[in-house]
Amino acid sequence: MSSKQQSVKLNDGHFIPALGFGTYKPQEVPISKALEAANLAIGAGFRHIDTAFVYHVEEEVGQAIQSKIKAGVVKREDLFITTKLWCTCFRPELVQPTLEKSLERLQLDYVDLYLIHYPVPLKPGDNDFPVDEQGKLLFDTVDFCATWKALEKCKDAGLVKSIGVSNFNHRQLERILNMPELKYKPVCNQVECHLYLNQSKLLDYCKSKDIVLVAYGALGTQRYKEWVDQNSPVLLHDPVLCDVAKKNNRSPALIALRYLLQRGVVPLAQSFKENEMKENLQVFEFQLSPGDMKTLDGLNKNFRYLSTE
Repeated sequence: MSSKQQSVKLNDGHFIPALGFGTYKPQEVPISKALEAANLAIGAGFRHIDTAFVYHVEEEVGQAIQSKIKAGVVKREDLFITTKLWCTCFRPELVQPTLEKSLERLQLDYVDLYLIHYPVPLKPGDNDFPVDEQGKLLFDTVDFCATWKALEKCKDAGLVKSIGVSNFNHRQLERILNMPELKYKPVCNQVECHLYLNQSKLLDYCKSKDIVLVAYGALGTQRYKEWVDQNSPVLLHDPVLCDVAKKNNRSPALIALRYLLQRGVVPLAQSFKENEMKENLQVFEFQLSPGDMKTLDGLNKNFRYLSTE
């Protein structure tokens, strides 16, 4: 890992690079772009790559990882790879086989971090979003605490180094933390978090439990048509953010990432452009003043780009 990049210690003793690269690919982007982006990101210097079963790009991410290892750009141990267990695979007997399929697609023996993607179990089957005749989601009855026990077994089996959750609120986290036979605490909770949704209460709660908050949508999302209301405000155009950026002689994107970093959040930056990837990695080269941090705190409006309802 580049000496300039920082990492954060997890509650199980492992380290997560303090800036990650997100690999979600919307329908409007061709699959070849996912492979190209992962290749460019590793080439640019990203060592923390975040993906998921439901993104359907694990294969492409795996190809990029292998090509960079073969080219001598990185070693496997230099990389921190996250993937996620989708909601249709929450039954304990499905967890390890699902992780093994992800490992096969990623061409890896283990992942560094495995997350429960959402705290909502869906009916198992071939559809990522199973629905009934009325188009209503079909839920499953499995308790995510039972799913967590299965994740613990995957860690014991050496298939994953660290385990965590995504999109959990503090009550749902509490349910896992209060499990009578809890063996491993979640190391992180990955949620939407940015200047318009700074998650201060959840962040304080996670810090009190030694759980790292990982932020997706850190730059206000890529505004994909299938998930994001196109009339919503563009975070990186915010005049207050642009003023702070101008004052610091940095781009609004860098300021938005640095703000999260200084609060102890691990942001995921996503881009399909090499120049933006390289620029995002400059986040470790400067600091925001307490005054700037206070100004940016004022931008919070508890606004979600991605509705999880």
